Amino acid sequence: MSSSVKKSKPGILYQIYARRLTHEIDPAGVPQHIGIILDGNRRWAKAEGAPATRGHQRGALKITEVLQWCEEWPVKVVTLWMLSIDNLGRKAAELQPLQDVIGRTVQGLQASGRYHLRVLGDTSLLDSDLADILRAADGTGPEQALVVNIAVAYGGRQEIVNAVREYLTEAAQKGETLAEVTDQLRLEDIEAHLYTKGQPDPDLVIRTSGEQRLSGFLLWQSANSEFYFCETYWPSFRKVDFLRALRDYGNRERRLGK
Repeated sequence: MSSSVKKSKPGILYQIYARRLTHEIDPAGVPQHIGIILDGNRRWAKAEGAPATRGHQRGALKITEVLQWCEEWPVKVVTLWMLSIDNLGRKAAELQPLQDVIGRTVQGLQASGRYHLRVLGDTSLLDSDLADILRAADGTGPEQALVVNIAVAYGGRQEIVNAVREYLTEAAQKGETLAEVTDQLRLEDIEAHLYTKGQPDPDLVIRTSGEQRLSGFLLWQSANSEFYFCETYWPSFRKVDFLRALRDYGNRERRLGK
């Protein structure tokens, strides 16, 4: 058997498997909102014997692929957790290149004109260049397009604190007393001040790299989400991994707390 045949065989098997997975997914049962925790860039780079920055660069390229896969299905919203508040505690030698990669990635998504971009997080915690890029991108793109939430300097607990603070500030500006606020406070009042206000809660949350925790990702919004944990590092996340997540979601019986 020639070496060329040996090389082509895995590709053929992959395509056959991908087609089979596609046929096993009911488009009517695909999640409207998918949240993704992009984990494993640094471990991928370490396994490759490359610097951490290389992992972040490869992870950025993967974002474009995954968004294209989402467009092939009736997914309406994708939330990408690219940088947490805790990540900001990393050494400057790694953090600055990572912020540069995020900035270039966001600019590329904005320049494509394919997505409606929303920024989730506290941009005041970032360097001024990245903060300016994110503010310029927020709200851009066709409103009827796939909504892409870019979570940078994001933490779920902090989001809830900010939402409560905004609600209390508005109530105070209206002249409401503390007793009136506490008596009238509803879940909807907090939801109206979350970063994702006006969007459906995530139906499915995917985390790569094998870690099985949310780490505060969309803490409020994910109360009734389905979770899918993938062993693959984010830069190596394949279309079949994505299709498996959709198939797994479609096979679950969602009770939504009932």
